[in-house]
Amino acid sequence: MKMKSLLIVLLASFTAPALAAGDIAAGQEKAAACSACHGAEGKASVSLYPNLAGQNADYLQHALQAYKKGERSGGQAEVMKAFVSGLSDEDMADVAAYYHSLKP
Repeated sequence: MKMKSLLIVLLASFTAPALAAGDIAAGQEKAAACSACHGAEGKASVSLYPNLAGQNADYLQHALQAYKKGERSGGQAEVMKAFVSGLSDEDMADVAAYYHSLKP
């Protein structure tokens, strides 16, 4: 039992820095434009757009970077590329942290 508890604490200590990569409050401000399609709380009201609330922060950050680099195509890729073109890596980490923090 003690070994299990130690393992959980150890694993948590490795994952905590990954979750803290972005600034949630800054991300909320930076995601204001995103709410038009993805909803104020990351829950889209139109099925064309994905819900972002509760999504994995690493995945979201990777997706934003892929849109910026033009590595995603189809659907709303060109619209997303325009939205993320002015975002820095820090901005993307903040936005990803914000959406990750929301309840799905």
